[in-house]
Amino acid sequence: MNRQILKGSTFPIGSSVMADGVNFSIFSKNSTAVELLLFNDPDDAQPNETITLDKEINRTESYWHVFVPGLKAGQIYAYRMYGPFNPERGYRFDSQKVLLDPYGKLVIIPKAYKREYATRPGNNVSSALKNVVVDTGTYDWEDDVFPRHSFTHTIIYELHVKGFTQHPNSGIVGEKRGTYAGLIEKIPYLKDLGITALEFLPVFQFDDQDAPLGKKNYWGYSPVSFFAPHRAYSSRKDIMGPLDEFRDMVKALHKAGIEVILDVVYNHTAEGGQEGPTLCFKGIENKAYYILGSEGAYKDYSGCGNTINANHSIARRMILDSLRFWVSEMHVDGFRFDLASVLSRDEFGNPQQNPPILWEIQSDPILAGTKLIAEAWDAAGLYQVGSFVGDKWKEWNGKFRDDVRSFIRGDQGTISNFASRILASPDLFGQRNLPADTSINFITCHDGFTLNDLVSYNEKHNWENGEGNRDGTDHNLSYNFGVEGPSDDPIIERQREQQIKNYLAVTLLSYGTPMILMGDELRRTQKGNNNAYCQDNEISWFDWDLLKKNESLYRFVKVLNGFRLNTELSVDDRTLSLMEFLRTKRRINWSGVRLGQPDWSFTSHSLAGTVWSDKKDTVLFLVCNAHTEELDFEIPDTNDFNQMNWFRIIDTSLPSPNDIVRLENAEIVEGDTYPVKARSVVFLIAPSDSWLTDFYARI
Repeated sequence: MNRQILKGSTFPIGSSVMADGVNFSIFSKNSTAVELLLFNDPDDAQPNETITLDKEINRTESYWHVFVPGLKAGQIYAYRMYGPFNPERGYRFDSQKVLLDPYGKLVIIPKAYKREYATRPGNNVSSALKNVVVDTGTYDWEDDVFPRHSFTHTIIYELHVKGFTQHPNSGIVGEKRGTYAGLIEKIPYLKDLGITALEFLPVFQFDDQDAPLGKKNYWGYSPVSFFAPHRAYSSRKDIMGPLDEFRDMVKALHKAGIEVILDVVYNHTAEGGQEGPTLCFKGIENKAYYILGSEGAYKDYSGCGNTINANHSIARRMILDSLRFWVSEMHVDGFRFDLASVLSRDEFGNPQQNPPILWEIQSDPILAGTKLIAEAWDAAGLYQVGSFVGDKWKEWNGKFRDDVRSFIRGDQGTISNFASRILASPDLFGQRNLPADTSINFITCHDGFTLNDLVSYNEKHNWENGEGNRDGTDHNLSYNFGVEGPSDDPIIERQREQQIKNYLAVTLLSYGTPMILMGDELRRTQKGNNNAYCQDNEISWFDWDLLKKNESLYRFVKVLNGFRLNTELSVDDRTLSLMEFLRTKRRINWSGVRLGQPDWSFTSHSLAGTVWSDKKDTVLFLVCNAHTEELDFEIPDTNDFNQMNWFRIIDTSLPSPNDIVRLENAEIVEGDTYPVKARSVVFLIAPSDSWLTDFYARI
């Protein structure tokens, strides 16, 4: 086709629909020639049109650009790059490889796609991933409003989009199973459960073939694009489907008051290391996008073969533009940054004291008001929990997970750390003037045992991953109560469920921001697999039959979430640092079995605490007994703070529905002591009349 083409412009980067055509712009400093490939179908053996860019006309400094009249949204396209292939110097141009646009808003996958075809020499046109031109301005957001919950009023639910509704018993029919549309139908469940934010495992387009032979990359930590929603999660088969279906989901969640947080992977890509495929960045400007070592070797701080050069100006701009796109065009409420400490490394891999990318994310005006959560470590030993740069970031608190697991399990030498975790970890976050909600408190997440498996297995069982059970952590801090795996013994089952409730109660009653793993409220199991990244099957999927089987546990979590959001555990005072919060807004008296006499010894397995505000309008009393025997705990005299009675809200040793009750149904606690059963958590409240009035108004 002899089409007239025009010079085009360097900005916007990517493909942009204009009034009478499409502008294309791509950065490639060291390429010598560029071809824009246009396709009628993603499976075409050859492009139906190849546009060769003239370096005298279509290049401005390091940007190649062209305007193609007559093109519209829905056009399939890709690139070829010409230039030196000298890996030892960091150049990996290969004109035989068809490449994705780093700024492409949709990716389309041909039927013949094979990851290996992008690895071996030779032309891969018919099997290569390709982009689709998108016009993001045509979607009707109606009256969509960002919920903007403060972290103090947030309960996060970590969820896998496909796994949530993919199971045959999900009740989702046809093509909607395992999709954004399927999730919309489950919003009533999420609303009833009482969570306020979903944290999605990666939904950027990823390579599901980046897994051991015969397996799939299920989790999605293998991105090929930082702008495109994952196509396989869309029930719509039209070329533009994923973009609009994702936005339909966000809009529906917002109407339910639920925020959307994306787990974003800006630390590596699916292109792997030296032997990995050339899909995009390697073949466009390898030296700009990746951290390289001597002789062009990829430095690997991600454990996945390569590391994004996040503080290079080009990669840094791409990351910021990606974040802005997901907020402004897709209405996302926040981000959880996978291996966020990678983003603090410079072009040589050295940690920086003030990494430009992290400060720019924190201060960007488009991102103002969004939730920023850091997994403040990387795969090369850089651990920054409590020391992550900036003052806006919240942090996944791995020490909360480990210390609470250890204490509740009954380990020795854990009492002091456990007390700190309940108070939002002042030993980690208290010295930098950070707010009380900085700590993201969790016991389980996608990476590791589910909560059911934490109390059912002493060892990991990852054999089905095909790696000889060598993958996944051995540091599980779990306990199986005498039987490895499922048990028909009612005593063991009762102990396990009680322990699950202990973990959930501590997570939801602690200061900080709580996070729950999908399915933990129903005892979802992965059969002891603590690294199910390649298990796209019933090992990983949400089993909806568990809702009936474990309805009492579901009720426990539901009531617990409601109590968390409607009591002063979530009082919103973002003006105070953690230390000011603890000093001026809360009085905390630790106790043991005797009031005011906590046992901080190495062998201690119990702790009680009295908490009340400076207004003294309500008092809370929490007891955690990790002993294997019952203990009688003295409880404070309500006359000391002008309250009338103690009411029991939680006793995890009791059968449902007495294990947790709503305040209006709570029983008065008589006497000076309370018998706390072995391995149990008790929570009492002594409210004033004025506080009760306010509480009932809130609910």
